[in-house]
Amino acid sequence: MPATDKSILTRLYFVAGALVLFAAAVLFKLVSIQVVDGEKYMVLSETRTTKMFTIAPNRGNLYSDDGSLLATSVSKYTIRFDAVTVKDADFKENIKPLSDALSKLLGKTSSHYQQLLRKAKANKNRYALVARNLDYSDFIAVKEMPLFNKGPFKGGLVIEQKTKREHPLGKIAERSVGYERVDENGYRTRVGMEGAFGEYLRGVEGKRLKQKIAKGQWKPIGNDNIVEPKDGYDVYSTIDINIQDIAHHALLRQLEYYKADHGTVIVMETKTGEVKAISNLGRTSEGKYYERLNYAIGESHEPGSTFKLMNLVAALEDKVIDTSTVVDTEKGRWRIYKHTVRDSKNGGHGEISVAKAFEVSSNTAFAKIIHNNYKDNPEKYVNRLMSMDIHKELGLPVKGEGTPILRYPGDKGWSGLSLAQMAYGYEVALTPLQTLAFYNAIANNGELIKPRLIKEVKEWNKTIKKFDKEVLNSAICSKETAKKVQQLLKNVVEQKHGTGHGLYSPNFSMAGKTGTTQKNYVSKDPDKLKYISTFAGYFPADDPKYSCIVVIHEPDQSVGYYGADVSGPVFKSVAQKIYANSPLIDEVEGKETLIEGLEDNYQGYFADAQKNYNEVPNVKGMSGMDAVSILENLGLEVEVRGNGTVRRQSISKGTDIKKVKKIVLELS
Repeated sequence: MPATDKSILTRLYFVAGALVLFAAAVLFKLVSIQVVDGEKYMVLSETRTTKMFTIAPNRGNLYSDDGSLLATSVSKYTIRFDAVTVKDADFKENIKPLSDALSKLLGKTSSHYQQLLRKAKANKNRYALVARNLDYSDFIAVKEMPLFNKGPFKGGLVIEQKTKREHPLGKIAERSVGYERVDENGYRTRVGMEGAFGEYLRGVEGKRLKQKIAKGQWKPIGNDNIVEPKDGYDVYSTIDINIQDIAHHALLRQLEYYKADHGTVIVMETKTGEVKAISNLGRTSEGKYYERLNYAIGESHEPGSTFKLMNLVAALEDKVIDTSTVVDTEKGRWRIYKHTVRDSKNGGHGEISVAKAFEVSSNTAFAKIIHNNYKDNPEKYVNRLMSMDIHKELGLPVKGEGTPILRYPGDKGWSGLSLAQMAYGYEVALTPLQTLAFYNAIANNGELIKPRLIKEVKEWNKTIKKFDKEVLNSAICSKETAKKVQQLLKNVVEQKHGTGHGLYSPNFSMAGKTGTTQKNYVSKDPDKLKYISTFAGYFPADDPKYSCIVVIHEPDQSVGYYGADVSGPVFKSVAQKIYANSPLIDEVEGKETLIEGLEDNYQGYFADAQKNYNEVPNVKGMSGMDAVSILENLGLEVEVRGNGTVRRQSISKGTDIKKVKKIVLELS
């Protein structure tokens, strides 16, 4: 064999051997990847192209006590188009009818949608935006449209869902309803009832698999979730939307009139502690008012003369005075050390009883009562206040409750003036709700009840948890003391010399106490001196149903600043409107005989009722439908309870219609 041929053959063997070695190396690597590192690379591949996303569940609904929505989650849908998965034939066949359907539903022209879809197809866009923020009904309509009705693969339909929290009442009670938010680090911000009861409302997150596509976008895979989210429970609050509306607007009117900085109103059901309304309004730089902060729960401040009730109860319980004890108000000025205690009335009230001192809100009288009777043993005084739980927080589930301030002898800030100052509500601090809880306890003959914002938690019609009345202190004082101060609180409004007499109405009874507190008095700069105006109490004065407190900060002093003038009218307005809208069924069964064949004689009876329009007719025994028709035609608001015929009516027949706004019918 020639040398040249041998050289060529050697080269061929060399190349062939190299190829065999290369093939062997490739084979070894393939086997190594598959057998040794296969699982590792599979996971890496999947994590780079697919990812598990969490799906926020629908939060449960938050309801008022009558089932009206305070907060609800609304689903919103975004529709996108995956042009790659759709066959050309299906696309050509359906693009025109799909565009027509989108145009009809969403308002833009059919040509707009045709251009959008064709461009997505030409660019092989897998995530083209079609529509945002569709509600559920529109979302269902899109799913049924030509092409999209073929689903995510054949029809290219890509669906994204998110939930949005909405408040049907708008700005009313917005801060009390509150919110719950989670930042990028997982930290939750909890405000109001939404935050307090988030454990029930928030539900459990679901899981959804998405695939990474062009431009770093993630496209949902299929229409089904890997783990379905579990919606939150529904929470039924104690809020009464009618009372809430009354409180909100009464406060707003007064804030605007007095150009005040901010204010709050709380209305609570006396015997249960259920909070029926809680409104917090603050002023913007433009002079408008909105629910800025939860002043009712979070803002501690010196309560002023409303604290005289606590002092009166303490002194009566310790038997250092009685309501008939006489105190010299010293012409409205009393000097103690280098400080002068002053009454609002020039010249003072002379020598008066403790009862009258409370009714006219004499600072000098109360400073003398507390200082002179406890100066040798101030611990006894503070211990008595502590026995009434004044120094404790209420332990509310809502975040941010303000801490009460009640100094003890020897504490920083305690001085020889402390007893006198505390006597009329300085050197102590309470939130409006803490003050109201005490007044509510007096209305309850001494039983201190924890204010409550929630009734029950439900899943559809199934009760998950109920929240009942919770007693914090069964007796903050004796029933005898409670009865004495109840009469004095009533006198504050009913007696002509009472500081709240301007609120008196012969049509309904109220009991309460005014309070006017100075702010920024330490600076001694008259330009910085501001006021807090308060009225706290309950109604009706006998057998109270509701307690209420109104606190207004920094009213324009040129308009007015006394509690009776600024906060008192809000209290009266709330009480008056609740009276007018809440008839009580308190009927004594009589021997009245039902009209025989009343149903058969309906037409004749209706004619009589129309003629005698000045009086409430007897509708007992009548069908509910007919009774409602008659009464509503007479201009009355009718509430029906039950089904069938009328068994009882809350307003007796013959009552002057002009005195009646609403009548309740019980059917059976």
